[in-house]
Amino acid sequence: MKETSLYIHIPFCKQKCFYCDFPSFAGKEKYREDYIEALCKEILDKCQKYKIKSIFIGGGTPSYLEVHEIKKLLETVNKLQFADNMEFTMECNPGTVNEEKLIAMKDGGINRISFGLQSCNNELLKVIGRIHTYEEFVENYKLARKLGFNNINVDLMYGLPNLTVDLWKDTLAKICSLKPEHISAYSLIIEEGTAFYTLHMKGKLNLPSEEEEREMDKLTKDILGSGGYNQYEISNYSLEGRECEHNKVYWKLKEYIGVGSSSSSYIDGFRVVNNPDVKSYIEKIQKNESVEIERYKNTIKDEIEEYMFMGLRLNEGISKMEFKQKFNTDIDSIYGNIIEKNIKRDLLELKDDKLSLTVKGISLANEAMSDFILEK
Repeated sequence: MKETSLYIHIPFCKQKCFYCDFPSFAGKEKYREDYIEALCKEILDKCQKYKIKSIFIGGGTPSYLEVHEIKKLLETVNKLQFADNMEFTMECNPGTVNEEKLIAMKDGGINRISFGLQSCNNELLKVIGRIHTYEEFVENYKLARKLGFNNINVDLMYGLPNLTVDLWKDTLAKICSLKPEHISAYSLIIEEGTAFYTLHMKGKLNLPSEEEEREMDKLTKDILGSGGYNQYEISNYSLEGRECEHNKVYWKLKEYIGVGSSSSSYIDGFRVVNNPDVKSYIEKIQKNESVEIERYKNTIKDEIEEYMFMGLRLNEGISKMEFKQKFNTDIDSIYGNIIEKNIKRDLLELKDDKLSLTVKGISLANEAMSDFILEK
């Protein structure tokens, strides 16, 4: 039986964060029951012929679901075949979690929680549209620990409006002291279609300078490093042996199935995208119609580019031998000059079989990676 990973999309939020461009919606709660029903049907239809090696329930805000909806979803998932030691993550937002929900998650097989926190400063949390306080997060975090969750990620974000270097330092120190197994630290990207984009276009966002952002980036590496966290991917840090297995599936261009509205899959060589409209998604599932809006096979050029872009995000980098096995050609025959050029610029290094970004390369990742776009 073929092994694959599974992503489950929950598109509902209590409130849309000002920086968020994910396919999620506030104010569509009336569809929730029907959505979970449709989602369960899609899961059983698509996934029963595979052995599942990791699951990630993301969104939106999966913890915004009611207890009975969480139970129903997890009961369905548990009808699938699992690989040994399967990592099973659910995203949770502080302010939408309580003991009953956490117990339902634990009983349903969730063994990793990902808390979206972003900042430990309450004023800043309001500025970015979060619905919770830092204190609520700590309460939720400690409750999860008490109930036996021993693999927790905390999402943090820097480069935020009004964020100073000192506030960021304080956030990193506070989270380090809680000792989660995993920390994701992302730099804010202002995406079109978000509330922040509108404010930014009007000149109403007080963003840190490039220099301050570089300092925040360096602080992240230094403080998390001294706290025992290994940076194994550009934005991800973990204690030893606690890397996120599910995200490594994406970074290593392995296959996965996505279910739910607007989810995407990469399976049997095909990229597949589901209908983003929640109401339409439900109706089509109810009528046994396909919810796919796109299905295409990557060209070999697409595959190679994606493999390079994703693989270079990982600190371990790309194995030249694995590249040859996957694409039946030497990496140097395609990228020899580019690799040489970026090694000379100290953006890339080659150690034995592994090609990876240097410390300088990580801070200039977009510049380094843009070289790996192949000519049409």
